[in-house]
Amino acid sequence: MSSFSAVLLAAGESRRMGAANKLLLRLDGELLAARTMRTLARCDPDDLVVVLGHEAGAVRAALAPAAAECGARFVENLHYRDGQMTSVNCGVRALHRAVDGIVVCPADLPLLESGDVTMLLAAFARLGRASILVPTFESRRGNPIVMAYPHREAIVAGHNLGCRHLIERHPEAVATLAMRDAHCVTDLDTPDDYAALAARFAHAGAAPAAERAA
Repeated sequence: MSSFSAVLLAAGESRRMGAANKLLLRLDGELLAARTMRTLARCDPDDLVVVLGHEAGAVRAALAPAAAECGARFVENLHYRDGQMTSVNCGVRALHRAVDGIVVCPADLPLLESGDVTMLLAAFARLGRASILVPTFESRRGNPIVMAYPHREAIVAGHNLGCRHLIERHPEAVATLAMRDAHCVTDLDTPDDYAALAARFAHAGAAPAAERAA
């Protein structure tokens, strides 16, 4: 693929985490959302938009150093309580550069690596009639997804508010890519998830060198 933009979804309420905002939890010394942001930035997007919502001020302040490092910009979704689809709409609406594809990525993918994103982009560039690519692992659909830029118009117009609606309404346009590991389906929703992932990183000693923050 010659060009792409990325939307990082960082607006959710983390309801299953209790009082903690999961996006500001640390794994291997990095904030979870900053970790995912850097993963996307390593793939050199034309534009990187971070969608804020819940605790927007605190999240913006915490992520500001990583955003400056990554060349990312923030937008705020005032309707984040209405669901993730509104954050997809807000982020895609903020993209103004015509590119080949748009990567839409939740911020809570702690195992996602730049190699995973690069693999998706390479596969997307080889698609025939399909214009939406969804990663899978052991038949489970994961994230991030990649969509052709022309889908932006329908999302912005409200015809397809989010990725799920887009996929449901255009099954003929959807292709899947079987990934080599569970990175695309491993998210962080609960305190138990966090404890397990923190233990995993501690046991490993550190993330792979290529994935560490500079």
